[in-house]
Amino acid sequence: MSVPWKLWRARPCPRARAAMASSDGGRTVRRHHHALPDAGSKLLVETAIETGLRWGELTELRGRDLKTRSRLLTVSRVVVELNPKFHPEGKRFLVKDYPKDKEWRRFKLSDQIVAKLEDHIIEEELGTDGLLFVYQPETANEERPTPLDPEALGWTEENAKGRRNRHGTLSAYNAAKCRCEHCRRAFAEYRARRRADGKDNPRQPRRRETDGHVPANWFRNKIWKPALKKADLDPKVRIHDLRHAHASWLLAGGADLQVVKERLGHGSISTTERYLHTLDDADDTALAAFDKIRSRRRTD
Repeated sequence: MSVPWKLWRARPCPRARAAMASSDGGRTVRRHHHALPDAGSKLLVETAIETGLRWGELTELRGRDLKTRSRLLTVSRVVVELNPKFHPEGKRFLVKDYPKDKEWRRFKLSDQIVAKLEDHIIEEELGTDGLLFVYQPETANEERPTPLDPEALGWTEENAKGRRNRHGTLSAYNAAKCRCEHCRRAFAEYRARRRADGKDNPRQPRRRETDGHVPANWFRNKIWKPALKKADLDPKVRIHDLRHAHASWLLAGGADLQVVKERLGHGSISTTERYLHTLDDADDTALAAFDKIRSRRRTD
């Protein structure tokens, strides 16, 4: 993953600070990236870091929004997930156009992310109207746990009759009333097998109603959080923290405050200014910029 890891050292916000903004932040973020389950989710997260887009903007990106030759990305729409009863057509997702004279914006992306997005568009045959990121629940399958080995798990405590049962078995769950994680798992797997065989009034698998847009809650619970857990990172880190980190990185690199404001689509410059106090080396950045201008004047 070719991401400017230094942005995580800018300490973007309290939640991200502990897990991703340490002095070893680059390695931390790479651990999370490698823990994501598939190429699509990795590209989505990398695009979020590189653009700083809000979730509704990120998941409404389409092929026509990216001009690969100029590396310009246009953000002119946002998708909102609703209760169908509040949707004018009874659907789950509502796409809203940004007013042409107010909120839509356009900015450049790095060469590496443009190349990856272009390859993705071509490989998936998305065309101009296809969503860049599509809801694919089958990619979120959890890894199969290691099979239980009751002989290696030991025995339950003796009951009133002096009997014991092996942990990780139905007899330990039912007869010994053991509720350790191994016995609970043995019972859960037993119930799952019965439901798979059509017994015990099995429920139909729950699926999200979607037109292809990625549901935020589904991605958070099935993709983002499992990757945090797998990488042994702080579970409080949010997807939205990528946007905060992007802003902090731009300012840490000496970007103009107004440029950052327009790039992120902030309504007020005061919102962007909140990221200034998070930068450990803000004074150094300012001095470096001053020296650069002063050196330029000497050569003129």
